[in-house]
Amino acid sequence: MKILLTGASGFLGHAYAQAALRRGHSVTALYHSNEPTLAGLEGSIQLDAAQPENLTSICLGLWPDAIINCAAVSSPAAVDADPKLAEKVNVALPRLLAQISTHLGARLIHVSSDMVFDGQSEAPYRSTDMPAPTNLYGQTKLMAEREVLEHNPEDPVVLRLPILMGNSPSGQRSVHEKLLRAIESGQRPQLYCDEIRQPCAASNAAEVMLELTERRDLHGIFHWAGVETLSRFEMAQRILKHFGLPLDSVASACREDSSRPAQLAFNLHPIVSKLKTQPVDFEAQLEELTRIEPLNA
Repeated sequence: MKILLTGASGFLGHAYAQAALRRGHSVTALYHSNEPTLAGLEGSIQLDAAQPENLTSICLGLWPDAIINCAAVSSPAAVDADPKLAEKVNVALPRLLAQISTHLGARLIHVSSDMVFDGQSEAPYRSTDMPAPTNLYGQTKLMAEREVLEHNPEDPVVLRLPILMGNSPSGQRSVHEKLLRAIESGQRPQLYCDEIRQPCAASNAAEVMLELTERRDLHGIFHWAGVETLSRFEMAQRILKHFGLPLDSVASACREDSSRPAQLAFNLHPIVSKLKTQPVDFEAQLEELTRIEPLNA
């Protein structure tokens, strides 16, 4: 299968490329600034997702069987800092990819976020629940979902994902990497004890995305996450324990910003019963983590 992958040098895009290459697929990687170094890529093409004028010609030249969109301005703070850029990358790009995939008859997998919800539900969110984002980042992700479903009504998958665990290509992007870097620099991070998330391994999410790439009988919006719900503070404590670090290296705090959703848990039905890939618990996610190298080493 010929796959065109955007955001290939990012955390999730890198994991997806690894999974697709292991399965023998042909992957052409689009990246913004850091060229992917994975062996086996069919090719890599630099593309500014905020200025994708030549994207159509790239797609027409390649004529992929599937387009996977992992490109995003993924930090709420970064979205707030540059809303115009976020609109181009998080909304306009998915719209264009949906239009192109429809023209090509290509399978489209678009990655969305748990942040489309407000976090006020006591029950895990179903894919059919009404979104209500509380910040601009969540709003851009919701707008992108609607654009994708409008412009590719035949063969799209919108996969909402939670916070991801794993080892990023740069060693500085994932949850444990940011945490350990902060502690290394002498900080004592404050993590919320009242902000509940359902973390998922990037490798596991990538396997689900790949299975959905190959399964053209599944369409629409789906949720995927890990098995356990944990507070940000609990996640940090278990990461510290895993690496044998003092548990008091982090402090517990309570949310003061109402734009931060309190509880984002996913109901994974019906997709979990339709796929071979299964969600993994937090302990299995921890086992994948590698200790970061000191910056001054």
